[in-house]
Amino acid sequence: MRIVLVLLLAVSASAECVPFLEAGKHVGETKCVTGKVLHVKQGNNGVHFFDFCEDYRTCPFTVVVFASNLKHVGDVRQLEGKEIEIHGPIKEYDGRAEIILERVGQLSGEAAKIPALPKGYDVEQKGRYSAGKFSYPHASKRKRQKKEPSIVTEEPE
Repeated sequence: MRIVLVLLLAVSASAECVPFLEAGKHVGETKCVTGKVLHVKQGNNGVHFFDFCEDYRTCPFTVVVFASNLKHVGDVRQLEGKEIEIHGPIKEYDGRAEIILERVGQLSGEAAKIPALPKGYDVEQKGRYSAGKFSYPHASKRKRQKKEPSIVTEEPE
């Protein structure tokens, strides 16, 4: 019975998705928006943007993923060329509607199965892989005991 209820809720949720071209009409609401991700671009400081139009400057909708949220979302580059459904509050920024993707649970369908970020992925270096920094192991520091000055009790003759 529970499985049927969950399936019915999932079907009704997908029926409520609006196309990305209509997302601007729903600013201030929490909705599901659907569309095909044409490009996933990386901006400054590791921020990723999903472009649903060939020219992002004229597109009425975008999805934003901040670098700090990538570990909760996964490798968003894998969504390029795929149809996605994203759930969340629709906000307006620079005259366009947007949803901020903070966790993978906001995605439905195949988009929700994106892999985690590769282990060496460095968002600060625009998606290049970093092996990290090598440092030699530190030698353990031994505490030196202070030697007490020797006291001569007898005077030499």
